Amino acid sequence: MNRPFLIVPGLHGSGEGHWQRHWLADLEGAELVGQADWSNPQAGRWLHRLERAVIANPGALIIAHSLGAILTARLADSSVAPLVGGALLVAPADIERTGALHARSYEFGAMPVARLPFPALVVASRNDAYMSLDKARALARTWAAPLLDLGFAGHINVASGFGRWPRGYELARQLLDRAARRQRQGPTPHLPQQAADSISPTRIPVPPAR
Repeated sequence: MNRPFLIVPGLHGSGEGHWQRHWLADLEGAELVGQADWSNPQAGRWLHRLERAVIANPGALIIAHSLGAILTARLADSSVAPLVGGALLVAPADIERTGALHARSYEFGAMPVARLPFPALVVASRNDAYMSLDKARALARTWAAPLLDLGFAGHINVASGFGRWPRGYELARQLLDRAARRQRQGPTPHLPQQAADSISPTRIPVPPAR
């Protein structure tokens, strides 16, 4: 596989200084899943772009933030789900709350509630304006994914003091290790051999904090 990491931003596309942009530059072969209009998310169009990226990069680890995490969870019901190597779902955003915070409605459908058929980790905060920790916990249980409570970390973005976020690399490495162990335990319908062969825990460097 030529590109093992897919960066999936949320509303407004994770601009300059956001940890996702740092990771895009830091991680060899990382690819941004771009959208035609970052300010007007539409579930169908955004999902189509993500599905195409997954097909082109079987076994990739998805690094998702905010509405991007919600978008990634929608892959549970997609035919491309078996190609996903894993997903780091950071600061998932409640769709209704996102609309309220930005004084508008978004065509992003209902919150996805299907069990995730690939390894995943939800990373949440106690004071995230976009989703309460209780709701994040409930969503993680629904998705059958563990949750990491980062404490008072806001929306885990530039505004809450997150630049390169070196700790996140360790979380991604642990997630890749989980996916690799899962494959070694035997074949599953969720992670085909082609996808499993392409993920390697040694491919994530941990850059120094800046």
